[in-house]
Amino acid sequence: MNENEAIYDVVWPLGKSHWDKRDLNPGIGDLNGRTIGEVWDRVFRGEEIFPAIRAALKRRYPRVRFVEYDTFGDTHGVNQRQVLADLPARLREHGVDAVVSGVGA
Repeated sequence: MNENEAIYDVVWPLGKSHWDKRDLNPGIGDLNGRTIGEVWDRVFRGEEIFPAIRAALKRRYPRVRFVEYDTFGDTHGVNQRQVLADLPARLREHGVDAVVSGVGA
């Protein structure tokens, strides 16, 4: 090494994470006999994508049931605060085991 060359300390370019690490919730496994709720913000192609998801899941899990997005309301519309406030109770009311949400681009 040439004495005219600069020497630099090596540092990690990313700072320490400020997020608490948590274990993931266990999955629900087999979807047969389970109820899937669809939650949509009506922003991008859900009217096309949700039926495709339903069809694919039905092929793999013939006894899966769906509560379609119209049941819960628009999570990004004029009434979004009320829709989101009511969502936990509505999911329980319909016996939803899992949710497909955020369908889009």
